[in-house]
Amino acid sequence: VQLQASGGGLVQAGGSLKLSCALSGDILAYYHIGWFRQAPGKEREGISCISDTGSTKYYAESVKGRFIISRDNAKNTVYLQMSSLKPEDTAVYYCAADGGSPSYVCSNQGPPRFDDFWGRGTQVTVSS
Repeated sequence: VQLQASGGGLVQAGGSLKLSCALSGDILAYYHIGWFRQAPGKEREGISCISDTGSTKYYAESVKGRFIISRDNAKNTVYLQMSSLKPEDTAVYYCAADGGSPSYVCSNQGPPRFDDFWGRGTQVTVSS
């Protein structure tokens, strides 16, 4: 399984970006997908995830109300629509896939826990 995150770039504060995570080598519908980010000097943060069926979605408090995760299994792609971007959203964004128990990997009770597959990141820079 390979994951490719794309869609990052430079945007002004208040702007929007849409990230894509394309999965290859298997069927997306088998996997929960998570989005993570890591800013320089900070720990990696799990910001959102979506279960394999799409029935469960999680958002970290830092992005709740501004980011929307969605999936298109027919295109083997998961999206992260980011709006009202802030300078503190600047980070490298990664997507990950895991086929484990949804209650462990991606629930709305806590941050996502992904172990199986990770993609290369895409840089998001928000200027003030």
